[in-house]
Amino acid sequence: MDRTSRSISRRGFVASVVAMAGTSVATGAEEGFSPLFNGTDLSGWEGDPFLWKVEDGMVIGRSPGIAYNDFLTTENPYSDFVLRFQVHLVDNIGNSGVQVRSKRAPGSMEMIGYQADIGPSWWGSLYDESRRRVTLAAPPDGTIARALKPNDWNDYEVEALGRRIVLRLNGIVTVDYTEEDEAIEQSGLIGLQVHSGPPLDVRFRNIRIKVA
Repeated sequence: MDRTSRSISRRGFVASVVAMAGTSVATGAEEGFSPLFNGTDLSGWEGDPFLWKVEDGMVIGRSPGIAYNDFLTTENPYSDFVLRFQVHLVDNIGNSGVQVRSKRAPGSMEMIGYQADIGPSWWGSLYDESRRRVTLAAPPDGTIARALKPNDWNDYEVEALGRRIVLRLNGIVTVDYTEEDEAIEQSGLIGLQVHSGPPLDVRFRNIRIKVA
């Protein structure tokens, strides 16, 4: 092995250690949490491999510009839980979100259910995707300016217990919502979104869940 090869190998080793350390900090100290993404492939998830990739321990939704919303979803449904993940919307351009207690719409690429929003003017909001099609709750003025790290990794939490959904961005509560419509089902899939429109790149990592 020449000097260049040794240098590359050492850098690769250091990078691997740093990556593992980051994962340990994010997940290892959180009692009761289990990984929802294995960091290697999309086992346990369903979606379009053209739009959804795994690279360097991240789930990446990379759109060239599409005319429809697309989702990568868990194979299993969840009811009461705390979901934590890190998200990076590259250049803070585009629109994404994470569906919870949702289902795929028959004959469509769309999903129906609650969405923890991601994107300029939407960060930290709770939207009702393809059902009521309204923002159910939005952060108070000034909250996102304090909480968001634009074009960087952000820690996002969705706490769904009973009929209450609480969203936190980098530890700051952005939404505390209680569903009053008792006809709305409080169980379903978790899904990552690539929104219709111009090209975008959204990245997720350290996706973990604590089931209540």
